[in-house]
Amino acid sequence: MRIKIGDLLSQHGFLIVLAATFLFFSVATEHFFQADNILNIVHTMSPLAITACGLALVVISGRLDISIGSTAFLSCAVGALLMQQSGLAPPLAAFVVICCGALLGAINGTIIVALGVNSLIATLGTMIVYRGLALALTDALLVQLPEPIRVLGNARLGPIPTDILIMLVLVALVHLLHARTAFGRQLVAMGNDIAIARKVGLPVDRTGFLSFVLAGALAAVGGILTTVQNGAVSPWLGSGLEFTALAVVVVGGISLLGGRGTILFGIIPGAFIFEMIRNGLTNLGADPYSYRLVGGAEIFAAMYADALKSGRLSMKRDAKT
Repeated sequence: MRIKIGDLLSQHGFLIVLAATFLFFSVATEHFFQADNILNIVHTMSPLAITACGLALVVISGRLDISIGSTAFLSCAVGALLMQQSGLAPPLAAFVVICCGALLGAINGTIIVALGVNSLIATLGTMIVYRGLALALTDALLVQLPEPIRVLGNARLGPIPTDILIMLVLVALVHLLHARTAFGRQLVAMGNDIAIARKVGLPVDRTGFLSFVLAGALAAVGGILTTVQNGAVSPWLGSGLEFTALAVVVVGGISLLGGRGTILFGIIPGAFIFEMIRNGLTNLGADPYSYRLVGGAEIFAAMYADALKSGRLSMKRDAKT
């Protein structure tokens, strides 16, 4: 019985915690379970989910990118300044922002793949550099968006906010890229053992480089949605985003060791539980500082569960040999 319960918690513990947390907030608060509030949770989590699915590609390959928050900030700062000072049309500005994000991701990929620098160290350095550049460009001040753009923060298609639809489309596309293409299989092979993947002739350098480019581009898209929701580029845009997105990746069941996890059924529930906790604590009238405490506990629990899974897999492999 203990073995069965342990297996159940190991395989489905996240879903059990998600359901229990949802039920608790539904009973403990008056407005949590209302349809408008649930829709608001998904609306608010959309930028985080998009950013996290790009980071997930890097993590699945066995690497890390902790510069995505600064990438979103710098990319959106460039786009907002171009609209404000040069009158660039919003669609072109959005394109520039995404290209800027991809370029910053390409810089990360070049440092890591071509120069052989550890991904954590490399992206820690670029995180600081990118944020410094963005603060210098904006003078650490708010950069307001034009009025027609600010209106888009509440745009809807019927009853559904448009950013929810954008999130679903992009996460589904990234999921298909990971699950149904050679690129996705190469990422998994790299995450399991990059040395073996290289020996069998897989293009690990190209694949790794592209994963950072995609992570940068998707971070920029997430930054666009956050900026539109807020109506301005603030000096705090993307601050801490890299760690929240990494937490979403881990909580969603994607292993930090690489090679294991799914995008669609990992990222969306992972992002939902973090935003659900924030929303539920707000409805409870909890101290805002308690968000970090509860979020940290969730990260610890997810990493512990990931370690348990990895240990069991190792034991199974040892038993087979």
